[in-house]
Amino acid sequence: MSTENLPQSPEQPPRKPRVAVVFGGRSSEHGISVVTAGAVLKAIDRTKYDVLPIGITQDGRWVLTADEPERMAIVDRRPPSVDALAESAEGGVILPVDPANREVVYSEPGSVPKALGEVDVVFPVLHGPYGEDGTLQGLLELSGVPYVGSGVLASAVGQDKEYMKRVFTSFGLKVGPYVVVRPREWEQDQAAARKKIVDFAGEHGWPLFVKPSRAGSSIGITKVDDLSGLDEAIAEAQRHDPKILVEAALRGREIECGVLEFEDGPRASLPAEIPPPEAQAYYDFEAKYIDSTPGLVPAPLTPEETAGVQRLAVDAFEAASCEGLVRADFFLTEDGEFVINEINTMPGFTPISMYPQMWQASGVSYPELIDLLVRAALRRSTGLR
Repeated sequence: MSTENLPQSPEQPPRKPRVAVVFGGRSSEHGISVVTAGAVLKAIDRTKYDVLPIGITQDGRWVLTADEPERMAIVDRRPPSVDALAESAEGGVILPVDPANREVVYSEPGSVPKALGEVDVVFPVLHGPYGEDGTLQGLLELSGVPYVGSGVLASAVGQDKEYMKRVFTSFGLKVGPYVVVRPREWEQDQAAARKKIVDFAGEHGWPLFVKPSRAGSSIGITKVDDLSGLDEAIAEAQRHDPKILVEAALRGREIECGVLEFEDGPRASLPAEIPPPEAQAYYDFEAKYIDSTPGLVPAPLTPEETAGVQRLAVDAFEAASCEGLVRADFFLTEDGEFVINEINTMPGFTPISMYPQMWQASGVSYPELIDLLVRAALRRSTGLR
């Protein structure tokens, strides 16, 4: 039978790529991740992308959340939480673990699981352990789902400040003096571990900065001016990570630079300078997110200094095998040398965060920045690359 005279169905318009914005998580940076997600949800171009907001509660449950960015803000100095945004207290989201199937499923006790459709790319705006550190990236690799940002190795290196510094040193990037106290050292002989830090202070002087090795957003960091504050600083850092990093204070200006992956490779933004906050001893969590200490964008640097820090930021991006984006933080010392402090493979995307501000000053708007990151993720395959 001929089909020439049968009515032809009109062609379906192409489906928009579906972006799952995953946020929250189990780390102490949960609230800042929610704020970041609100900014991304507000700015992402809905004419180009379908969006599925997925939150991870502080106890690790994956939930559907309201697509209401206005509820994802710091109110009365308190960060928001996924639990307050969850559509159900019991329902959960299940990601596929079969690379041939990208369909997300939602289930509630006593109900038939409901398919939510396929996800083309995940935008993971989690900060800290259990999200930014390669754990979520590994899950997405197993699932065969493309995602924004660095892969497993670069994410893990970017989270662990000790190994980050070791990688940078091996590539010829200058880092400041530091010493690490591992969990086993502390458990076996606290006196010897404490002496290790005191000897370090004897060599490099006070103050010291005592940090969790695998945390961000300046959480758990203490500036220690003398021996009397050391034990309390160690206890505070260990609340967030059993491995602690102790750094010597560097005298100089704090300079940040954004790196973004374009089709022809990574490029650096105009840098920013973080002036010393007036109310805090250093650029801590309160200064960053509560009091919103403004940065100087672009940083008042010479053309040679600007070009130098941009080159070093891209060098750091490449040294750690990063993808998508990085914020690289430096000290410009009094003798005119740039010393890299750290990189952040998923920097804050809040409206006051330095990374989007630096790209705005470089000619890339917030919505354009998100679009570039999603497009870069869609170009990449999962697996070895």
